[in-house]
Order: sequence, then C-alpha cells, then structure tokens
Amino acid sequence: MAIEKTPVRFDTKIAVLLREDLEPWQRLNVTAFLISGLGSELPEVIGEPYADADGTPYLPMFRQPVLVFEGTKDTLTAAHGRVLSRSLPRAVFTSDLFATGNDGANRAAVRAVPKDQLDLVGLAVYGPRNAVDKVVKGARMHP
Repeated sequence: MAIEKTPVRFDTKIAVLLREDLEPWQRLNVTAFLISGLGSELPEVIGEPYADADGTPYLPMFRQPVLVFEGTKDTLTAAHGRVLSRSLPRAVFTSDLFATGNDGANRAAVRAVPKDQLDLVGLAVYGPRNAVDKVVKGARMHP
C-alpha cells in the first residue's frame, strides 16, 4: 500500500483559540472538549476509519489538521464576535466549565450567561480558510 506524501491544501480550516493564561492541563482539556463539538456536528470534517496492517480497526479522525492558537482575553472576545457575525460553526468553553462535573451542568453554565458576558477560555471554529483566518486575527500560533 502506497502512502500519499503530497501535501493537501484544504479550502477549509479547523482552528482552536485558547486564552493564553490557561494552565497546561487546562489547554489540553479545553482543546479536547472544543474539538469534540466540531466532530460531532460536522461529518464532513471526519475522515475514514483507520486500520493497522493486522486489520485492527481504529476510529476515524479529522481529515485535516487542527491549528491551535492562543491569545488574550480580549483577543478571544473579539474572535467570538467575529465567529458569530460570520455564522460559522463554533464551540465555546467558558471558565465556568472548570467547576462543573457533568455534561448537563456544562450546558447550564453556558446557558446562564448572555453571549457578550461569557468568560471565554476557548473557542473552536470551522469554515472556509479566509473566514477562519479573520476570526482568529490577532491570535498567535500556540507554542
């Protein structure tokens, strides 16, 4: 089986924007939660299942890279406004979610706060490359 080595330039982009003051464990946790939202609602971002040479099956993953950015609280707030104005698929993670213990409590914590008052620590977005680039404008690639 030949392995394709030609890079593909996707016309879409998956990006995660994290607030720069998060602890390392929080960055990983927030990224995982945010990305699960995109994968569950957008089947076009998911590739085919995997299998090793022995035929052991593995779950499919995203068909394209996920770019992770970081920025200040203000950068995240601005990105949130831009993603809403462009009506792009998005997922949010607020600071309140670090204190909840289950899925229902997570949704209740977000629902309790108006969109312009959310204390965002993470945002995931998917869409056309140029639109996503505009959403994450001012952020920098995560180190």
